[in-house]
Amino acid sequence: MTMNRYSSRLISGLMLTALLLSACGTPSAENPPAPSPSPTLSPVPTASIEPSPTTDPANTGQLSGLTGLPVQGELLRPLAVMINNAPAARPQSGISEADILYEVLAEGGITRLIGIFQSHTGVVKIGPIRSIRPYLIDIGESYGAVTVHAGGSPAAYAILQGQKKEDMDEIGRAGAYFWRDKERKAPHNLYSNAAKLREGAGKLGYAEKAQVSGYPFTDPDFLPTEGEAAVELNVNFLLTSYNVGYKYNPETRTYLRWVNGKPHLDLNNASPVEAANVMVIGSDHKVLDDVGRLQIDVELGGEALLFQRGQVIKGKWSRKPDDVIRFVKSDGTEALMYPGVTHILIVPNAPAFSSHVSYTAVPSTT
Repeated sequence: MTMNRYSSRLISGLMLTALLLSACGTPSAENPPAPSPSPTLSPVPTASIEPSPTTDPANTGQLSGLTGLPVQGELLRPLAVMINNAPAARPQSGISEADILYEVLAEGGITRLIGIFQSHTGVVKIGPIRSIRPYLIDIGESYGAVTVHAGGSPAAYAILQGQKKEDMDEIGRAGAYFWRDKERKAPHNLYSNAAKLREGAGKLGYAEKAQVSGYPFTDPDFLPTEGEAAVELNVNFLLTSYNVGYKYNPETRTYLRWVNGKPHLDLNNASPVEAANVMVIGSDHKVLDDVGRLQIDVELGGEALLFQRGQVIKGKWSRKPDDVIRFVKSDGTEALMYPGVTHILIVPNAPAFSSHVSYTAVPSTT
């Protein structure tokens, strides 16, 4: 068979290539071959290394000492806001975004709410805001907070002015950082927000940050092994218009707050007011004057109940100087909190502590 000129050249080229390759021999370590252009497989990232797409890497691992939850941005000094809880003041604004929410008697059988705000920096409206009492100053300062109020009892003003406390008073020099809502009647219409209050605190020369006592927290998936079932509880302070209930929701693993038989909602966003931990504590109350102003012990400790994950633990509350109120179990150890909001309700020891709180293992049908 005869070959054309193209075939002859092709065979000659292949032979020359083979000779050149054989002459090169095996590549040495000093002259490694060029990397192959073909794609290589990348190792599969593990869950412990790959961050969640919803997590800000700059804040990974930063937890609030008050809620045990991840936070965005800096943890600034808390604000302790005195919030009106009269029937005409409900529903309130911002209380679902407080890290800690207290309820305590003021006078005449009415109660006051104290919201400790730190983790949520963008709360758009907080209130209605009302006056302060000496024991409310004490509660706010136990968290290193700037206390926020509108007026106060003579005894409270004696403390604020005599000890030069770092507070923000609407009827004092901080009035520019509050506003009145025309949709409500005074005195149930005074509000502020986190941004205004922090701006005002800065203008008054208060420290932006503070040492804040936190709580110990447990794994959110840990199931309680102590106590007894308690899916609902009811707390009666004095007046029937201040009957408080909590109902456990196993889906959210929180207790939803009820007031006078209705869900307690936040006016800002219609969100339920709820808590992962509900502490009810008994305290000595003393009437000081004809107005009914009270002296309430928030230092000496006493009987307490802690509701978590549909269970209740009996124990004591305790507080060391310059510290927050803590729950102590019967074995003398501090109870671990579940990550989330904590509510602390302070009821009188007289009549008996047990007369102010009841609970049941079976949910009601209402």
